[in-house]
Amino acid sequence: MCLETVDMSLSRSARGEAASFAPPEPIVLKFGSSVLRDASDLKDVVSEIYRYARHGRKTVAVVSAFAGETDKLYKEVAALGATSQSRHAPRVIALGEDRSAALLAIACDALGLGARIAGARQLSLRAGGPVDDAHPQSIDDEALRHALNENDVVIVPGFVAIGASGEPVLLGRGGSDLTAVCVAHALDLGEVSLIKDVDGVYDRDPAIAGREAKRFRYMDWGAARDVAGKLLQPKSVDYAAARDVAINVRRLGDDEGTRVASKTIEPADAFTSDPLGVGVAGLGVIGAGAALRILENNADYAFSGALVRTRAKTREAHFDEHKLHCALGEFLDINPDIIVDALPSGGAGRELIESALSRGVSVVSANKQAIAGSLAKFHHIAAANGAALFYSAAVGGGAPMIETIRCAKAAGSVRSVTAILNGTVNFILYAMKGGETYDGAIRHAQAAGFAEPDPSADLSGEDARAKISILCFEAFGCEPDPGIIAVEALTQELAEKIARNGGVWKQLAKMRQAPDGEIIASLKYEPVGDDTLFSDTPGEGNAMRVVVRGGRQFECRGKGAGRRPTVESLLADIGDHRRSISKSE
Repeated sequence: MCLETVDMSLSRSARGEAASFAPPEPIVLKFGSSVLRDASDLKDVVSEIYRYARHGRKTVAVVSAFAGETDKLYKEVAALGATSQSRHAPRVIALGEDRSAALLAIACDALGLGARIAGARQLSLRAGGPVDDAHPQSIDDEALRHALNENDVVIVPGFVAIGASGEPVLLGRGGSDLTAVCVAHALDLGEVSLIKDVDGVYDRDPAIAGREAKRFRYMDWGAARDVAGKLLQPKSVDYAAARDVAINVRRLGDDEGTRVASKTIEPADAFTSDPLGVGVAGLGVIGAGAALRILENNADYAFSGALVRTRAKTREAHFDEHKLHCALGEFLDINPDIIVDALPSGGAGRELIESALSRGVSVVSANKQAIAGSLAKFHHIAAANGAALFYSAAVGGGAPMIETIRCAKAAGSVRSVTAILNGTVNFILYAMKGGETYDGAIRHAQAAGFAEPDPSADLSGEDARAKISILCFEAFGCEPDPGIIAVEALTQELAEKIARNGGVWKQLAKMRQAPDGEIIASLKYEPVGDDTLFSDTPGEGNAMRVVVRGGRQFECRGKGAGRRPTVESLLADIGDHRRSISKSE
């Protein structure tokens, strides 16, 4: 999502030649049944993938079946009088991995992550030995690299390979671990992350021993084989040791756990921090979505409370009235570690952000009208009080525009930025191209949750104007006077004219800095048929291209409107903050 581009969309990127900037390596993540208990856990898995994707890292996600599903399929085979050694049994038993992979791909698509399923046959993952306990022999690394080149995430059903007869075979119980190690080795990565429901390998079961259990930060492959027990498949450890592939065992959302490689350090008490206290300002569509996800994650976050206009209101979910506050001072007095600004008002948002940062409370904002024009001031207040300000969700929704500009700046100073910034307008133009009327397209956007009941901020261009200001700050270090940004509104007359003209038209924001430092920015409607980054961005999508000095280009694309991508962006910022705190402690 944030790499140098040549022929890829969303994360369509190429390897840079300059030594000053190298695209990040892909990452291989294996999700076992302890974290994929059922389909409701997919949203957390997608969050884990997204946090890497928005910083430009491609992901291979190796998945197990949902909890209990493999056992159920084994029983179905046994009920027919067969064993897992029947040459036909792997076709049935592998259905669990196929199902979880397909559902994960659907969940990725819903967020705007480009996903492809690549199973054992597509990757030519071949294995020899017993049909229910085979050993990997080869894999087509070029097919794997090609799939990664064309997508943000490649989803690999684990546990399954292709035998000598060309039929499916299984890699033994826990074989998804082995699939993940094999894939990491094929990509020459040298490491793989196995995502478990524990934060590493312990010297004894922490569920039984409690605080007496000690966690390894580093252990060698031999020790892991002896100690890890059911946590790691022994075959996968042996395969990793023979090929010098490190295994990182960790929880969802963490960066550190246990690194299994060539050395062992005596286990020690596991460092556990208190959950991050999160306050949410505004319980509308976005705020409530963020609050509900925070409430679900009791291990990492604590819902401190919410700022609302009134406690007595029917909401989509029950919130403890004692945690609902109607006054800003009262809300800040609950002393959250970080606040989500999901207020509908720019003025109220500015007051909230300034007050919170002045108290040393960090802020994650989706409120573009609140931060546009005030970013320099807010960053100064944050730095003076030991707080942090995040605002990825304010621009681009699920399209990581802030991260992409920062990624581009690591390769050179920014020359220009061109972007589709308003998902609502893009949706309307796309719907009208398909035959809808102007009014019908607006109603459709409202029903889908992409447009507000009053869509005037989107149609007038004021929404995009605020986003242009924010992107200029990130790209050029200064915020232009809103009055200098030439904005073309989407009227019914213009929309119908565009629909009649045919072709692909988009609302494009363009920004550049003149040699004298002046910011030149505009928002207008243009045909983009020969530019696939923008012409292939449908519906509520957003897209951006950043050109740095020397002509190198960086692109991103994602869903720019709607609850799901905006909430996901907020959570990613909160997660980045939580991990930064953990590393500093």
